[in-house]
Parts: sequence; C-alpha cells; structure tokens
Amino acid sequence: MSTSHDRTTDRDESVVAAVARLRAEFRHRSPANVEPVVAACRRDLDGSPPGALPELVERLARQRLLEPS
Repeated sequence: MSTSHDRTTDRDESVVAAVARLRAEFRHRSPANVEPVVAACRRDLDGSPPGALPELVERLARQRLLEPS
C-alpha cells in the first residue's frame, strides 16, 4: 500500500534531485539539514501536478532554506 509519505523518500525523483542541488548550493549548512526541508516541502506540495513537482519542490525548499532560522 502506498501513502503520500512514501513519495517523500529517496525514491521520489523530485526529492532526490532537489536535495543534490540544494546541498551543493547550501554547502555552508550540514547536509543533514537540507534533506528534511526538501522532504517537508514535497509533503506540502502533495497534490500538485506531478510534472511541476521537481521545480516546485526545489523552489519552495530554497526559499525555506534562505529564511532566517
């Protein structure tokens, strides 16, 4: 049985690609801090058109990573 949570794992191409690019972009942060942000963004965007997810996930995650803690 598949749930929406399953789509936020490493099997989700929108998450894998965004994590890789954002880890490089945010080198000054621990890589462990990037993945949870990307996964949360993917969950928040559940229901968005699948073709738009890679870009939407990365843009939202980038914005959240840029926000002051």
